[in-house]
Amino acid sequence: MTQEDQKIIVEPKKKVKPNLPKMFKVLVLNDDFTPMEFVVDVLMKVFTKTEDEATRIMLKIHTEGMAICGIYPYEIAETKMNQVLKLAKEAQHPLQSIIEKI
Repeated sequence: MTQEDQKIIVEPKKKVKPNLPKMFKVLVLNDDFTPMEFVVDVLMKVFTKTEDEATRIMLKIHTEGMAICGIYPYEIAETKMNQVLKLAKEAQHPLQSIIEKI
């Protein structure tokens, strides 16, 4: 068998897509008792928002009943939600936070 008779078959490589983590929205819910200043402070501490960003989000929470404060993989979203709840409980405010899958 000569080299011309031998053929090498090369199969195209399959494209491998990385497994991206499922993402979750962290929402803060409005209530009639938590001071707006406290909400702004929490948004700045937990979500590293600027004062202007935190104020805009707080106003959206106040007028629309809730707002997205960030989008993260599950473990981070859960941690952020729990940080909000802990700060609210320590300050004796009823502020609530939830996560929702995107």
